[in-house]
Amino acid sequence: MEFLLETLRLGLSNLRLHVLRSVLTSLGIILGVAAVILMVAIGEGNKRAAVRDIQSLGAQNIIVRSQKPPESSSTSNQRRSFVAKFGIEEVDWRRLEQALPDALEMVPLKSFGAEVSRGSKRTLSQVFGTTPALLEVLNLQVESGGRYLVHEDEIGHSRVAVIGSGVADQFFPLESPLGEIIRIDDRIFTIVGVLKPVGLSGGAGGALVGRDLNLDVHIPISTGRMEFSDTVFRRISGSFSGEETRFSEIYIQSPDPARVLPMSQRVRRVIDLAHKERGDVSVIVPWELLANVERTTFAMNMLLTAIAAISLLVGGIGIMNIMLASVIERTREIGVRRALGATRRHITAQFLVETGTLSIAGGLLGVLLGVGLSLMVDRVLPWLLALPWIQRHVETEVSVEAAITPWSIVVSLSVAAATGIIFGIYPAILASRQDPIESLRHE
Repeated sequence: MEFLLETLRLGLSNLRLHVLRSVLTSLGIILGVAAVILMVAIGEGNKRAAVRDIQSLGAQNIIVRSQKPPESSSTSNQRRSFVAKFGIEEVDWRRLEQALPDALEMVPLKSFGAEVSRGSKRTLSQVFGTTPALLEVLNLQVESGGRYLVHEDEIGHSRVAVIGSGVADQFFPLESPLGEIIRIDDRIFTIVGVLKPVGLSGGAGGALVGRDLNLDVHIPISTGRMEFSDTVFRRISGSFSGEETRFSEIYIQSPDPARVLPMSQRVRRVIDLAHKERGDVSVIVPWELLANVERTTFAMNMLLTAIAAISLLVGGIGIMNIMLASVIERTREIGVRRALGATRRHITAQFLVETGTLSIAGGLLGVLLGVGLSLMVDRVLPWLLALPWIQRHVETEVSVEAAITPWSIVVSLSVAAATGIIFGIYPAILASRQDPIESLRHE
């Protein structure tokens, strides 16, 4: 024990004699550990943001969506009037009900209208007729003072609407929308509620939905079917065409996350009965996307960690180079110690203590630097991107989220310590093999 303490004291004393050199020697370790922690934190933060977006759709949901089938080139070149009928039909709804008796909810959405307006302000329609169950299935929340659609609205064919936060900001920037009216085409609807902002306009969740949910307007589906037609007409490039769908989307909620994938297979079999060849209905399973995001993020974390680990390798090489130079510089000291009775084991231990201390101290400083950068990245990055000279050359619609993971700290610190010891073995052995007589003669 006394030998270990004395060896540790000698090693630390020698490092204190060359503080600047010690810091510069461990700089590669410091930056390597910090880079590993920062890269893993950014990868983990982005994964959590994507998972949050997907889970906000309801990880237990299965989305059946109508989509316009691809047109043949001959059809697209013809400018003529027609009505294209595609998507989910009434018979599909009945088949799904029969095939999924264990589903908690089946919620329909149907797109209505071509334009939403209030006074002179207008926007393209994102009006969907639906039922009150959508609030729970999509994990939506209503701002205080308002309400969502209720069963009485369905029965009474009420002309009421619940608008998204984006619509509220656009049409009512300085006043409360509650009780006000909006027009959907030429029909008047009274606003009874405003949805809280939903973070799905970008990222994995936004790509999954295909639109910004904050711009949605919800009305009772019974009212929509009474007030509007299933056919929407549009004039594009001189042609007058219409599109007819019975259901735009159907949200199916599984009773348990473990049953989502088996239930989605049943849904696909039902849809394939009539739509496999037509390609006008798609089935989207957020749970599958969630698993894909986790696999992709894991692979990306491993790649980023491997790249950052190169700094640790460079740091280890730097430690070995400095220690080799130190062996030559301290040749006479080694000779004196050997002459006074120090064995090769003593000399090896002293140099290993020095390299180990350099790597561990560098690793601890790297942990502090990496954690600090991870905590600051989501605050500093928006500030940097707001600089005028950056905005002129770089797309600034970027968000980075960092989440520090304990395993990255433990692994990087362990690797840093191991790197220092491994790269310090050769200089230590070289020092211990110095001939005592030749060392004493060294100038």
